[in-house]
Amino acid sequence: MSTYVYGITAKSHPAFSEDLGGVGDPPRPVRILEQGELAAVVSDAPEGLRPKRRDLLAHQTVLAEAGAVGPVLPMRFGSVAPDDDTVTGVLAERADHYKERLRALEGKVEYNVKAVHQEEAVLHRVMSENPEIRALTEANRKAGGGSYEQRLQLGEMVVAAVKAREAEDAVEVQRALEPVAAAVSVGPESTGWLVNVSFLVDRDAAEPFLTEVENVRKSHPHIELRVNGPLPPYSFVEPGPAEPAGSTAGPDAAQE
Repeated sequence: MSTYVYGITAKSHPAFSEDLGGVGDPPRPVRILEQGELAAVVSDAPEGLRPKRRDLLAHQTVLAEAGAVGPVLPMRFGSVAPDDDTVTGVLAERADHYKERLRALEGKVEYNVKAVHQEEAVLHRVMSENPEIRALTEANRKAGGGSYEQRLQLGEMVVAAVKAREAEDAVEVQRALEPVAAAVSVGPESTGWLVNVSFLVDRDAAEPFLTEVENVRKSHPHIELRVNGPLPPYSFVEPGPAEPAGSTAGPDAAQE
């Protein structure tokens, strides 16, 4: 029977509900595997596991229960090992790493921030900031719309200006939030988002962080910010992708 892994804790982690059900239908009982100073929160893994809402919620619930009483390194949904011995073997092999991560993440949560431009608002801003675009727009208007080449030129100028504004806004959003975070981790680029960044935040600093998010919203009305959290610190289980707040993480950064 393969083993489903929810997260890793210290062996001294306070006990949580023994009646907690994990993934699967019926839910598999959650249990603890100990190895040295570490422990893994696991259950038997159901066959054919898929990211269905019921199982995603079960995964999150187990981590929430474990995280409510002490630090836990969350594993992402679908983390399955061949058996219990494999899990304890990994705990033994990477003991120093996991203990360091548990110390680093104690008392901290993750907030993921995504940002997208509000199309009409950013176009208005681009026009107001770029006299060349305004002049060409006015010339085309007076010429009854302008020639095909003029309209094409205007379109290319607007696209270039919007892309430049996207890059500038991405930097501004991240820089504004970094000072109230312990670390940052830039997520994978995805179509449509100009920002996809996770911030590691002390639980006690959650209110100042969210206040700064609101300040960014007010100062950048052409940007729509979406915040997801507090979350288990998924993006910070491995130290590689995360850089100290105040630095820039990601594929273009000097060193996920």
